[in-house]
Amino acid sequence: MAKVLVIVPFPLNEKNLAQRAAQQKAAKFGPDISFDYRPVRAAPSNYVSHHDYLLADLGMLEAGLSAQDDGYDAVCIDTMSDSGVNALRSVLDIPVFGPGRLSFLTALMLGEKFSVLSMWDGWRGLYTKTLAELGLAGKCASIRSIGIQPDNRNLLAGKEDEVHPLLYEAAMKAIEEDGADVICLGSTTMHESHAYLRQRLPVPIINPGPLSYKIAEAVLGLGLTHSRKAYPKPLVQKDALYHIMLDAAAEAEGADPA
Repeated sequence: MAKVLVIVPFPLNEKNLAQRAAQQKAAKFGPDISFDYRPVRAAPSNYVSHHDYLLADLGMLEAGLSAQDDGYDAVCIDTMSDSGVNALRSVLDIPVFGPGRLSFLTALMLGEKFSVLSMWDGWRGLYTKTLAELGLAGKCASIRSIGIQPDNRNLLAGKEDEVHPLLYEAAMKAIEEDGADVICLGSTTMHESHAYLRQRLPVPIINPGPLSYKIAEAVLGLGLTHSRKAYPKPLVQKDALYHIMLDAAAEAEGADPA
């Protein structure tokens, strides 16, 4: 049985963590793979600046440092920012996957150009950073948002009737006005809108979280992992330092996750 650790980018209680785990229902998996969800111990309030990106990288790295020793066969990062992916690849031999990079690369297997469908403009920097790293800015037809600040803990609960039509309208503009062949949901927190949009849009729409799980399943089945040439190990690995930093951060943030 292959075990995959999914690292959730916020300190969450059991109810909110279950909403994240519900992403699994959107894809079919074989009987020989399972997923566990682990929240970080401290995080930025949201992902809108380089200040936030740095804190996110630290939190995700610390949460995943023990994944290999804990018996996991792969790690998936539950945020389109791909926070901590590169750092974790440098210290883990098991494969590590981020849904941002996977979404954009998969979109180009399904069409010529894609658009990112986002909740608000505050997340734009997450997408442009990954697009620049991949050299794919020219393949992104547009980044469209609906101008609603997201709730990273309760997701879309209770707001579906308001949010879903706005997402559909923005997606159709990306298709008809911007020339998108494929739509990428801009956050794993938007997974609750995927079924609604898939039934209505005339092009494929990528659900980033479940995509990363399926890619993990496929890569494990093929016996592959990331290249050590691309992601060299540190000369001196300082896990204790990260744990001390996050101990202090978690204490400063408070013990009870929202």
